[in-house]
Amino acid sequence: MNEVNKIIEKEFDQQLINKYASLMALGNGCIGLRSTHEEEYEGQIRGMYVAGVYNQLSPSQTTKLVNLPDLVGMEIEINGDVFSNATGQFLFYDRKLDMLTGELIREVIWKNKDGNRFHFLFQRFVSKDDLHLLASKLTVTALDCNAIIKIKTGINAQCVNQEKNELTEELVKVFDKRIMQGVYQTTESKNKIAIATTFVSPDESEVSFFTLNNQLLEAVTQELVVDHSVWFEKISSIYTSNEMLREDPAAASVNTVQKYLSEGYDNLRNSTTIKWQDFWKQKRVEITSKDKEDQYALDFSLYHIEAMTPAHDDRLSIGSRGLTGEGNKGLVYWGTEMFIAPFHLFTEPEIMKRLLRYRYHHIKEAKVNAALAGYQGTLFPWASAFSGKEETLKGSENNKVSEDIQDPKLAKGSVHIVADIAFAVVQYYENTLNEGFMAKEGLELLKETARFWVSRTTDVNGDLLINNVIGPGGFTELVDNNAYTNYMAFFNVQNALNFMGKYNDPDAELLQNCTDFLKRLYLPKPNDENIIPQDDTFLDQPEIDLTEYKQSIASREILLDYSQKELNELQVLKQADVVMLLYLFPDLFSTDIVKKNLEYYEERTVHETSISNLVHAIVAARCDYIDEAYQLFQEGSLIDLGPNPNSSDEGIHAASLGANWLAAIFGFANITMDINRLKIEPKLPSNWDKINFQFLWQGAKLEIIIAKRTMTITKQYGPPVSLEINGETFDLTDKLKVGL
Repeated sequence: MNEVNKIIEKEFDQQLINKYASLMALGNGCIGLRSTHEEEYEGQIRGMYVAGVYNQLSPSQTTKLVNLPDLVGMEIEINGDVFSNATGQFLFYDRKLDMLTGELIREVIWKNKDGNRFHFLFQRFVSKDDLHLLASKLTVTALDCNAIIKIKTGINAQCVNQEKNELTEELVKVFDKRIMQGVYQTTESKNKIAIATTFVSPDESEVSFFTLNNQLLEAVTQELVVDHSVWFEKISSIYTSNEMLREDPAAASVNTVQKYLSEGYDNLRNSTTIKWQDFWKQKRVEITSKDKEDQYALDFSLYHIEAMTPAHDDRLSIGSRGLTGEGNKGLVYWGTEMFIAPFHLFTEPEIMKRLLRYRYHHIKEAKVNAALAGYQGTLFPWASAFSGKEETLKGSENNKVSEDIQDPKLAKGSVHIVADIAFAVVQYYENTLNEGFMAKEGLELLKETARFWVSRTTDVNGDLLINNVIGPGGFTELVDNNAYTNYMAFFNVQNALNFMGKYNDPDAELLQNCTDFLKRLYLPKPNDENIIPQDDTFLDQPEIDLTEYKQSIASREILLDYSQKELNELQVLKQADVVMLLYLFPDLFSTDIVKKNLEYYEERTVHETSISNLVHAIVAARCDYIDEAYQLFQEGSLIDLGPNPNSSDEGIHAASLGANWLAAIFGFANITMDINRLKIEPKLPSNWDKINFQFLWQGAKLEIIIAKRTMTITKQYGPPVSLEINGETFDLTDKLKVGL
């Protein structure tokens, strides 16, 4: 196995400070920690988050992910000089996130105003072994002279959130002159957050504790002797009332710090390293490519998916920026089911089941949402938090660069999310054959989403139409008969009917309504030029030349030249729409029609989001446009890893992480499937000599190695698997090697 990549920053650049805080963020699915520096810099956005902890500041504002009191910051003085690149000079700077181990390491040689040099080694991790634990270590060495170092650190609630009144302080306390604790409560959601931390210093250090401006701090003074290293460690723990533990969060946080205090940073780091190494052993996609950036992009994607997935609690899901920042308010969108959940489905399906159960837990809220809109069944929210309610903000139509959450039309029109969830339910069942889940949670989700679609149609001359919707394409608003939405709704209702029959469901009225729906729903068909109409009016709209916008990494520039209303009346797409349909249903149309539509809609799509590049890449690979697919794949990784200095200031784009994996597995490895068979027809880019990955299918764990001329599939465990490789059928019982 080639080495798991590191994210490396070789020089300090204050313009990139928030981008790297996101790129190098640490997490374990419960806690997310932005990789900000210990020292302060103007504009630096600190962030620490716990999955599921949201708050609404006022009824006029949306619910948002809560930024918790900071544990990272340290005020460091040496001989009275504050440690910072602004007050001295970094003669050497190297920072890396080791994705193999989940540890952030920064090494600095700093020269103060007197010309004396000091070596700093900062280390930090969020534990994968204990989800409530995080730790850091600082090693300092004076290189030129003896000195006095003073460090102030602890729990800083002064810097949380740009908004005020997010948290109220209930208690700050020091236990045994050693462990600091802060207990806080969110103002509206009433979540209690208990944070405990201890700062371990040499025995001879002078230590004191104090409070100042919503901070509980420990002050340490220590002598530095030339060429003798001195180390300090910080062990911290976080618990919240959301977790419904038997132990009070306040007591639990202190007890956890006491439990691990004697183990020390290195031993605790080694425990979490083992967990991360096991993750990579089980789930890594390994590529042999002439361009090392391909492996880097996939390692980056899988690391962050793992770090942001709350696999421990089925009441939680994954926000659009995971736990790496507050973009889109940290809320949950359709991207979780459509782009992130498949990675889990085919590597550890139990995690996808838990993500689906997040939706199942909120059927009641989705029914209320549907009823308020005048429909039956479940209308799942476009943006949701822990409560499962619709969280979309009231926004300004004049805001040309507003985030998705700021447009109330999305909540009203983006109803495709209902079918997206139903699609994920069926996809989960077809891979796992989990009858227990499907007969209960799955069937109820399918029935209630089908009930919504039956009520959402309009009868026009005997045809059932789905009007006033927004498809996934983005720029078009409130159109009629969006092809993606209609076909997905058909799939949703068809599978509700199938599984009702399978489990002998007695709801005769719904059975009849679903049957009628399937007979009469209007499904847009290819026109005389074999183009599938995206909606009733899209093909009649004027076209414009998108060349200059497609060439730009920041394709939002189109919104500087055209208003949202103008874009709504042009053949311009923000992201994949009809092509998304072609990706999900590869056999729905003939190859010629798929190619024709890919070409047509590619010309009209600016790929504002990286998921769009990657969905187009999958379909392009299947159409044997492999060079074009590879270019789209590489472009798709640039939303976070590209040169834009502010691309990730508010967090990593979570859906794009899953889409990178999808492009590799369903595009270039070109895996498709039906209920009975796994199909593989590789389309490797010319730059790739080999791809090696593990894949779970209906209880069988497979290792799949695809090279230029051969494919080797090894069944590690599970039942026999029916395979179709380049059209030829095989029964896999142990190991199979075929020529390509």
